[in-house]
Amino acid sequence: MLRRGWSDEHRRYAAVRQAVAWCYRGGSISAEPRINDRIRVPEVRLVGPSGEQVGIVPLAKALELAQEYDLDLVEVAATARPPVCKLMDYGKFKYESAMKAREARKNQAHTVIKEMKLRPKIDPHDYDTKKGHVVRFLKQGDKVKITIMFRGREQSRPELGYRLLQRLAEDVQDLGFVESNPKQDGRNMIMVLGPHKKKTEAMAEARQAQEARKADAKANPGKSQNAAEASSEEPVEAVEAEASSEEPAEA
Repeated sequence: MLRRGWSDEHRRYAAVRQAVAWCYRGGSISAEPRINDRIRVPEVRLVGPSGEQVGIVPLAKALELAQEYDLDLVEVAATARPPVCKLMDYGKFKYESAMKAREARKNQAHTVIKEMKLRPKIDPHDYDTKKGHVVRFLKQGDKVKITIMFRGREQSRPELGYRLLQRLAEDVQDLGFVESNPKQDGRNMIMVLGPHKKKTEAMAEARQAQEARKADAKANPGKSQNAAEASSEEPVEAVEAEASSEEPAEA
């Protein structure tokens, strides 16, 4: 807040402090380079449209060349002395930069740790289901945290959980490895499995498989339709067979 009776120097100092405080609170400072008339220097080091070095020229001459080529004069190195400017189509440059950043974000791999919980006396069918989830996570390039939950008297037999974890590690050894050995954590026993395949490789393979499926569906539209019809007819046949098997035999 600028107060009355302050000198011009105090007012300038207060205005700068307000601007800095506003920026720290989240105020926007344009990160975009200066272009064309926004460039305020007497001379620039000019780079041509194809990357050729033109040399140090007055700003007016650089702007004149930009108009000649129907391009923009863009300041690419503001801290240099003199600043480096390039002749380019700034709109096209911004679009290509945005597309590159989007592609980089798409290919960026985030480390994800999935969790799977089991009981020491798990049913064989449930074990197969849980193992299927672990296999899927490892194929996707994710780490898996396996937790064995003990209840009641089960806590006195930790070897049950240890053997179960060892069995699971052996069943998925083609896809992952034991990154953290089984250890007791209160009522639980924990083991971490790491994938052999990197996340980026798994993502690339998944994209390739998806593109292959799309190409196959586009090349053979009748194939996918026949497969869908076959899958819809199978339950009907199964029901008819089951109904005929339940009919009582005649004497």
